[in-house]
Amino acid sequence: MPESRQPLRLVFFGTAEFAVPSLESLVQAGHHVLAVVTQPDRPQGRGMRVVPSPVKQAAQRLALPVLQPRRVRAPAFIQQIRDLSPDALALAAFGQIIPQELLDIPPLGPINVHGSLLPKYRGAAPVQRALMAGEAVTGVTTMWMDASLDTGDILMAEAVPIEPEDTAGTLFPRLASVGARLLVQTLDGLATGTLTRQPQDHTQATYAPMITAEDTVVRWTETATQTVNRIRGLSPRPGVFASLRGKRVKLWGARPADPVGDHPPGTVLAVSKSPPGVLVSCGGNTALLLTEVQPESGRRMPADDWARGLRLSAGETFEQMDHSASSAIC
Repeated sequence: MPESRQPLRLVFFGTAEFAVPSLESLVQAGHHVLAVVTQPDRPQGRGMRVVPSPVKQAAQRLALPVLQPRRVRAPAFIQQIRDLSPDALALAAFGQIIPQELLDIPPLGPINVHGSLLPKYRGAAPVQRALMAGEAVTGVTTMWMDASLDTGDILMAEAVPIEPEDTAGTLFPRLASVGARLLVQTLDGLATGTLTRQPQDHTQATYAPMITAEDTVVRWTETATQTVNRIRGLSPRPGVFASLRGKRVKLWGARPADPVGDHPPGTVLAVSKSPPGVLVSCGGNTALLLTEVQPESGRRMPADDWARGLRLSAGETFEQMDHSASSAIC
């Protein structure tokens, strides 16, 4: 931050890992983070151990005050933020809708870091949905928040290419890094009056709803490319699952392959040695080569090793899977 510029008084709202670089960048830029607001600690994993959010862990590491309201629209919490008198609110991957009463508090504005090029992919899962849709480009937008879902004016935006081998696990950190830099630049521009607000073109809006258990079930009637994109978008968490011989298996790696004849979707066509993997028929007369899987209660492994251990043979069929069963090993 230039010496002539005064540090801003900020309240940061964030929960997920995506938000951590934004919080760290504000501290590194010399801004005064008055408080970090994050979701209450929640039970996670098979043991349902109560775990603080990634943002809470980062805030504690940075010795910042942490607030964890169950509802940000509670009058007592709104008054608490009003009493802090922040210049701006900065938000990234928080997880609750911010009421207008909170948005109206800071004079420099409530700023959100969103993981898409708005107005595309408004909503809770923009990174996953962009990958699932097979997009070649996504990006990050900083937005002046309003009380609706991701509809506020655009402040800054930067495109980020999606590489063919990208998964959510590789794309999230790149977008988070871009978002952290844009957030600092956005606040600088607002403080100096050099940044203008641009209304979104609402006619171009698309939506990225929250990922559900149903999304995590493979749909063999989709084309091979669609199935690969589903796996990419939901890797590493929560993952995409299939069922064979009554057992769940998580699909970690796959790529489109040349089809072998006309078979019902979900049919095992071959256990391939070169290239190694399991060839499965998909919708639209396409085929998928599974390259890496994780059997129920097992470890990740090459798909051909898994198939040989099962003595899997051509002609077997993956079963229809109830989406509620997939959540057991997410």
